[in-house]
Parts: sequence; structure tokens; C-alpha cells
Amino acid sequence: MRGRTFGFSQRFLLSQVTPLAGSWRQSRPSSRFPSRPAIAAAAGRMESSAADASRSRGPGTIPKVSKIQSVIGQDSQGGWERCWEEGLTPWDLGKPTPLIAHLVQTGDLPLGRALVPGCGSGHDVVAMAGPERHVVGVDISVSAIQKACEMTSALPNKEHFTFLAEDFFAWQPTELFDLIFDYTFFCAIDPSMRSAWADRIGDLLKPDGELITLMYPMDEFDGGPPYAVSVSDYEEVLHSLGFKAISVVDNELAIAPRKGREKVGRWKRKSPQAHM
Repeated sequence: MRGRTFGFSQRFLLSQVTPLAGSWRQSRPSSRFPSRPAIAAAAGRMESSAADASRSRGPGTIPKVSKIQSVIGQDSQGGWERCWEEGLTPWDLGKPTPLIAHLVQTGDLPLGRALVPGCGSGHDVVAMAGPERHVVGVDISVSAIQKACEMTSALPNKEHFTFLAEDFFAWQPTELFDLIFDYTFFCAIDPSMRSAWADRIGDLLKPDGELITLMYPMDEFDGGPPYAVSVSDYEEVLHSLGFKAISVVDNELAIAPRKGREKVGRWKRKSPQAHM
């Protein structure tokens, strides 16, 4: 089905792909999810420790997230597509991420070509797109891309963004990117795939390009998706590729349920040392 074109203003490609990653996204599902009895038992054992109590309140205890984990666990090939079909998308804010809206307003985003892996319904893609920045949104869910195209086909900046139904880990674009923005994507892929994620970032970003990671959830819990993340998780896979954090700060613009659980990381490759 690769290359089939649909009647949307944006370019829309369908691919026969395995749901490895996507909008908070598509990931190779974990083989083990915490059961309700296990969570209850853990909570009883951990009351004396605030950090351990945080672990017992992982997203898997939220009914919708628990349902998502169940759906993906039952169907590793089409679970994320089914989530979009059934409206099981609690990661979708229904609007641009406040941080992105702020960075666009303040002019603090690189110009040129930008990529949003696991773009979902495309709110951040549209918010960043303009005459000086063409944004490509990639998602493995066909339904997510259909929704994005349908919602944005009449927007005045439609010439400045593109939506593609593609597998981030296999997709081969013809041009590199000046900016890659990752939010609720890194946390969706199985931790065993984080090195592959970093490799793809390195492959797709221009040598002087910038990676912005909105790190979430900065918690301690077992299971996923979403999987718990930490700054060191990003450093572990990015440092070996020459990336260095320009800054890592708390996300003061996080939505209320995520306050104190997000950090913003801005990364660039270290300049190669000059040889004598």
C-alpha cells in the first residue's frame, strides 16, 4: 500500500509497517504489565516511602491507560490503530502543547525543516508550521493521520506542513531536518528500543540541527506504555552519538496533571575537535 495517495491537501502515505512507535505512542508492547492485585500489594508494601508510593501510582492504575495497555498487549500489530479508532487517546491534548505555543510565539525554535515523530492528530505540527518552517508529522496510525489531515485541510498554513503514515524506525525521507521535537513518543517505545530511537534521531537530524525532548513522565513506576523516563535515560543513548544537552529545565508550562513531572531538554551535537 506504500505510495497510495488520498484526497487530502497534505501528502498522505500509507505503509505496511509494524507498530513499533507512534503517538505516545506506538511501541512494541511490553510483555509484562502490572496487574491490579500486584499494584494493590505494592501500594501496601510501600506506604512508608514517598518515592516508592510514587511508583505505585503509575499510569497503569488509570482506567483508560490500563485499557490501552490491555489493547496493545492483545494485538501488538494493530493495538495503536485500535486505540485511535476507539478514541483511547488520553495523550492527545486537543490543542498544541503549551511549550510549543510559547516557543513559536517567542521565536525560540529553529527555522527550516522540522519533524514531529508520533504526531498523532497533528496539533504541534500545525502550530510550528509557517513560511520559514516546514513541519513533517509522522505517525504509524493511519487513523491518526486521517484525523490530522481532515482537521487541517482548510487551514491557511496548510502548505507548510505534511502528514505521513510511516514507521519512524523504517522511514527514509529524502531530506534531513533542522529540528526534531519529541513528546510522548520516547516514553511509548519499549525501553529496549531507546538506542534505536537515538540512532534514528542521529540519522534524521542535520549535523547542526537541534533535538527538543519534552521528557514525560518523570516518575518512578513499573510497566508501560507509557514508560517512566529520566534525564539519564536520554543521556545514556544520546551521549554516545555526540549529543550534548544545551539545557535541561523543568517545564513550567506543563498542563496541570503533568506539573512537576516534565522537563525540557534541548540537545545539539558537539562540534568535532579540530585536528592539528
